[in-house]
Amino acid sequence: MKKFLVLFFVILLVGGIALALPKTEDDDYLRIHIRANSNSAVDQNVKYIVKDKVVEFLTPHLCNVASKDEAIKIVNRLTPQIESLCLSTLKNNGFNYSVNVKINNEYFPTRTYANTTLESGYYDAVIVELGAAAGDNWWCVMYPPLCFVNKNETNTQIKYKSKILEWIKSLFD
Repeated sequence: MKKFLVLFFVILLVGGIALALPKTEDDDYLRIHIRANSNSAVDQNVKYIVKDKVVEFLTPHLCNVASKDEAIKIVNRLTPQIESLCLSTLKNNGFNYSVNVKINNEYFPTRTYANTTLESGYYDAVIVELGAAAGDNWWCVMYPPLCFVNKNETNTQIKYKSKILEWIKSLFD
């Protein structure tokens, strides 16, 4: 009976801690949305080339940001460079259409990134429109940086230890 009571109180404690942890609200995310000129195969292909260049360019600027506001400030400061990069990438691939980069609050469907699911709803997003922006698009999350992580950093697994869990296990040994 004593073990049951201890386990019950530990569960209450852990549940209380979990409820007290800060939650990330929809407005704490900054997404990126790259819209292709059209759904033609060539426009879709160049969209991915542009996407790769934009992600490569922005990753060192965004991989360690501490807030969505900081990410927005960085993107606003870099918008002319992002547009120039997109235009030169399009030109180098034989395309001569416009590029528009803006930050807007737009609707996104539910999407899962690794272990994070973002429910459908309105999110702030960096919108990159290629040409008529009438084709299928690519999107990801800039903040927190789910697709803007520094590839040069070593990917180490973090192992968590819990003294409480170890103590509980010792009660049943």
